[in-house]
Amino acid sequence: MTEQPPTAQPHTAEYRIEDLAHLSGATVRTIRAYQDRGLLPRPERRGRANVYGDAHLARLRQIADLLDRGYTLASIKELLEAWDAGRDLGGVLGLVAEIDGPWTDEKASRISHTDLEAAFGGSPDETALAEAVELGVLERIPGRADEFLVPSPQELAVATELHSAGVPLTAVSGHLREVRGQVEHIAARFLDFTTEHVFQPYLDHPPTEAEAAEATALVRRLRPLAQQTIDAELARAMRTLATRYLRHHLSEALPAETRMPAGGTAKAENGPGADARAGAGARAGAGAGADSRDAPPPGLETVLLPAEAVQAVRDLVGAENTTAFIAAAAHREAQARTMDALVTGRTGNGSDGGRGSGGSNGPSCGASAGDSGTPTDSPGDTPEPADRP
Repeated sequence: MTEQPPTAQPHTAEYRIEDLAHLSGATVRTIRAYQDRGLLPRPERRGRANVYGDAHLARLRQIADLLDRGYTLASIKELLEAWDAGRDLGGVLGLVAEIDGPWTDEKASRISHTDLEAAFGGSPDETALAEAVELGVLERIPGRADEFLVPSPQELAVATELHSAGVPLTAVSGHLREVRGQVEHIAARFLDFTTEHVFQPYLDHPPTEAEAAEATALVRRLRPLAQQTIDAELARAMRTLATRYLRHHLSEALPAETRMPAGGTAKAENGPGADARAGAGARAGAGAGADSRDAPPPGLETVLLPAEAVQAVRDLVGAENTTAFIAAAAHREAQARTMDALVTGRTGNGSDGGRGSGGSNGPSCGASAGDSGTPTDSPGDTPEPADRP
């Protein structure tokens, strides 16, 4: 009977930490940090030496792969713990991949140092270049000193347009820092909101495969809402504020004596007698006896209107169109008056006291176009008395 040789036992590789670092591509310091954070099991202790095996090498390679895919160490730890517990990671990995994936369809591009200088005026500005790299608008490419990666071509295009419009590069970078901080605050609020009202049921326990798949679908569905909300609200705010800014700066550009009162061309009054003062104000300077102390500056006539009338116009056409509406109404009314009545009213000669009919004080100019001489009032106007002072 021939004696059978002993069965060979499978060989288990054993590594020192230096060998493990060489095989895995990680540094000794990184391996020890992973151990401290619970990402890597502790080595087996043999005498005074620590011994690592193939399981440690496989785990290090898993961690490196997940890091390359964009996962954080915290999320990697949760994934590995779930893996060790024997759970299927398909749904969990899909959820993490959906969250960590790109939140924009924009594709990164590259730009040469020469093209970059040409886009910003042709003169190199190393300070501005360093700020762009610090902000992540540009990224240096290892081994390519003459070329940069542009993560967001749209962001670089905005900077180019602002600079070509006369904005200094330092102001552009400062503006970006400010906007970025405010946008990050908005993003944090959106995440807090959706976590509280949508995702909380999935976060108070390790999700099952079905729950992870359901949460992934929700993330994919809600992903566009943040940008859609910001786009709509930014458009609304820009429309409102741009109107105010334009009105404010146009008012400041006018000479002081011709500036309109705040809120429009009409002054609104409240209280008893406001309507009467409005009627008198509308005829300010028409005829003899007008108080010189109330005379408006040259080129401007102040008209007093009741506050409820101004508010009615605002309700009708909106605050941003109130001034234009009042001016258009006044212009239409002026066209409906006869020229000799206006001349008489401004000079104070008033022999006929009102609407002209071709008297001796001046040529008969008639009423507005299409009228044969009878003045036409707008709907709702109250005709002036013929014997006004």
